[in-house]
Amino acid sequence: MSGKQKIRVGIVGGAGYTAGELIRILLHHPKAEIRCIHSGSHEGQPVVSVHKDLIGETALRFSSLDPAAVDVVFLCSGHGKSAEFLAQAGLPAEVKVIDLSHDFRLKRAGNDFVYGLPELNRKEIVTATKIANPGCFATGIQLALLPLAAAGLLKDDLHVNAITGSTGAGQSPTVTSHFSWREGNLSVYKAFEHQHLGEILQSLKQAQPDFDKELLFIPVRGNLTRGIFTMAYTRFEGNLADACQLFENYYKGDPFVFLTDENPDLKQVVNTNKCILYLEKHGDRLMILSCIDNLLKGASGQAVQNMNLMFGCEETAGLALKPIAF
Repeated sequence: MSGKQKIRVGIVGGAGYTAGELIRILLHHPKAEIRCIHSGSHEGQPVVSVHKDLIGETALRFSSLDPAAVDVVFLCSGHGKSAEFLAQAGLPAEVKVIDLSHDFRLKRAGNDFVYGLPELNRKEIVTATKIANPGCFATGIQLALLPLAAAGLLKDDLHVNAITGSTGAGQSPTVTSHFSWREGNLSVYKAFEHQHLGEILQSLKQAQPDFDKELLFIPVRGNLTRGIFTMAYTRFEGNLADACQLFENYYKGDPFVFLTDENPDLKQVVNTNKCILYLEKHGDRLMILSCIDNLLKGASGQAVQNMNLMFGCEETAGLALKPIAF
């Protein structure tokens, strides 16, 4: 976009957590204007009746989507619903699409979506019209492993544990997201078979085509609302200085990824679009810690980052968010 022209935005599936974060970001984005927020169950109601943190910031109401009134549509509906929506919506070819569901992340015949991890596919994102925004676990794990893959150094199995906040399960209450169950509690789920494994392996093989080892992933439901703390380790022949240099070189020019020499904690990234990485060497193994906010770098913040790239904005536009106070 050039001059004073604004990016006209439509949001579909506007009542969920990721949509709420998108609205919060885009209301203060210097180059974007929200034209419509669609929710099948809340049409006509004020947006603040659902997203109560936005009281005083917007008078928008949930409405139907007018394809002629937007330049980009963010799809925030549940998995499986994005493909259904696009098949029925009749969007003009010039309207860009950023999908936050799982529907288009895996490459297959007829899928013309670009996988929207800027630290892997920035050049392709810039010229794309359709983006499949990565999953939250997938983002944190890929950012921990991609520098090794890009150097062809994934020589052994990858061991990953990651703890996620309850917002990763979506807004609709479930037994395992209910406060009385989650508070003071931990549990493992979908061990070794989480749905994000496919996109992670796809990206690792893109970066290192000969990668043929196992990715052993154990996801954990954490006693927290938002954030993902990833712990990964694998064999690495070099020393810690070699690993740090490798990571620094890979993420040079990436505005949201930071390597720290101090053991990090999750509050450093909550309410930001940052990923903070930390490395330790133990014998012949390299441990990588990765911290992100699952709703921002793991979802809506990254979606806006992709929008910025697609429309020629500064990559960081609208994403100067601050971590929560201690």
